[in-house]
Amino acid sequence: MTEAQTDRRAAAAAAGGGRGGPGRWKAIFVTLLVVGALGLVTWVLLGSRLLVVRHVEVAGAALAPRDRIVAAAGIHLGTPMARLRTGAIGERVERLREVESAEIERHWPGTVRIVVRERVPVAVFERGGRYHLLDRHGVVVADGETRPSGLPALAVASPGPSDKATRAALTVLTGLPERLRGGVSEVEATGPEAVSLHMKNGQTVVWGAAERAREKIRLLDAVRRTAAGRAVRTVDVSSPEVLKTK
Repeated sequence: MTEAQTDRRAAAAAAGGGRGGPGRWKAIFVTLLVVGALGLVTWVLLGSRLLVVRHVEVAGAALAPRDRIVAAAGIHLGTPMARLRTGAIGERVERLREVESAEIERHWPGTVRIVVRERVPVAVFERGGRYHLLDRHGVVVADGETRPSGLPALAVASPGPSDKATRAALTVLTGLPERLRGGVSEVEATGPEAVSLHMKNGQTVVWGAAERAREKIRLLDAVRRTAAGRAVRTVDVSSPEVLKTK
């Protein structure tokens, strides 16, 4: 190799290093900048005291006291907002008998809002000197020594969400239009296909099974529109094809 060729190769190598050097340093700088930014964001979200839980709010509660809801949620003040497991918190709140569903909302920088949808009492039954309020699923949502006004009584052998007679009676009751439901003083069920409504005017409506509710409501409305129909003591709509009265 001649001296001229050697000089050309050395010059080329120097030129290549000059072009690649600044590029590599720029890439390294950008990488370090991105890593640093990610580290800063992670620290702010998870490690600093800037975005932590400072307030817990409750909305939608009437039956369940706020303190019980907050205690069930188990949210500790000072916990980083990003670390909150909102699904688990909601499940804990939903274990309260008064709560049908719960939604957990983060309101940055430091507020957690618990929005509850409470169970709505639709009937009441008495046991052991206490009155128990049930929702449409047969779940007891509250109890007390005084019977609340405005709720019909439930008469079944074993009130509860797993009892078929309870579910049938409450399905019939909650499926009635308000014009009829408001006149019910007691809903009775000796079995899932043997539901009866005892009305405030003294009339008994033999309903039967919960099925075919629309037909039965239409038939009962037709009976109640006449003076003779309102005067009968018992109306049997258990089979809509054959109306029975006495």
